Amino acid sequence: MDDKAQPVVVVGIDGSQASSKALAWAAEEARMRGAVLRVVHAYRVPRLSSEDYLEASTPVEGPGLSAWDEKAYESFRSQVVSESGDVRSGTEDSVAAQVSTVLGDSPDVPVEHVVTEGRAAQVILEAAEDADLVVVGSRGRGGFTGLLLGSVSTQVTHHAHCPVTVVRS
Repeated sequence: MDDKAQPVVVVGIDGSQASSKALAWAAEEARMRGAVLRVVHAYRVPRLSSEDYLEASTPVEGPGLSAWDEKAYESFRSQVVSESGDVRSGTEDSVAAQVSTVLGDSPDVPVEHVVTEGRAAQVILEAAEDADLVVVGSRGRGGFTGLLLGSVSTQVTHHAHCPVTVVRS
């Protein structure tokens, strides 16, 4: 009996056309390898800081927020954090929709969904710790369209502990 676990192919998606191409490529590779396809998506809850929420309301007497500003900030922060469950649910629905659009309703490869709050490259790298291959698109949703590789694909290619395929868009 073989004790080796089933191979894993990880693919990062973000809803973009480039990630849909990477998803299709990764699914075909997973089929050929007899692997599980692990579809990974990272999302971000709005990051809050005193600079983001309060423009220059720092008291003149020293650093930090006034008691009133601190209370307002904490109230706002707790509301955003409590609503982040809705963000996750909507994100999971978007991931399922993209997978269904690209692979169909009954893909002929086992598919796992990983939807995690965090930075995309870090989330992909963590999901790929036991992977045999990581697949990413060359360009995602970032704003620097003139670059050959996006920031996520660059980070993943430099830090993954397994081979990485970058699918050109």
